[in-house]
Amino acid sequence: MEHLPEISFSFHKKVTLKDRNRLRQFLTSLFRENNQALDMLHYVFCDDPEILAVNKQYLQHDYYTDIITFDLREKSSEPMVADIFISIDTVRSNAALLKVPFLKELHRVIFHGALHLCGYNDKTEGEAVLMRQKEDECLHRYGFR
Repeated sequence: MEHLPEISFSFHKKVTLKDRNRLRQFLTSLFRENNQALDMLHYVFCDDPEILAVNKQYLQHDYYTDIITFDLREKSSEPMVADIFISIDTVRSNAALLKVPFLKELHRVIFHGALHLCGYNDKTEGEAVLMRQKEDECLHRYGFR
């Protein structure tokens, strides 16, 4: 019998995230397509002060960000166990700045974190271009135009 990964969502900041089962299925297939075994993935939707505190405490970064992704595995050969923190405040600000719907930007960030865990990076210009292409592909496949 196939092991079904646990994908959960915690809301420290109120946000409407509809059709979570569909999102779980999409994320599960994204990991499968990228040959990454997934055991547990936990999304925490928070506000700017909380993500800043996480950024300072765990990464020694003193700035706001939209997402922080933690790969919690002991060994990279193990199935993925991860926490992803997303600041709803920053996602909302970025959506307004980029003139895109909030839910589309929120899903871009949700997929961005999963893509990092699947091995995609965005440190160099080339990596960032590929990451953006993968995000756009995910958004398109998920139904955002």
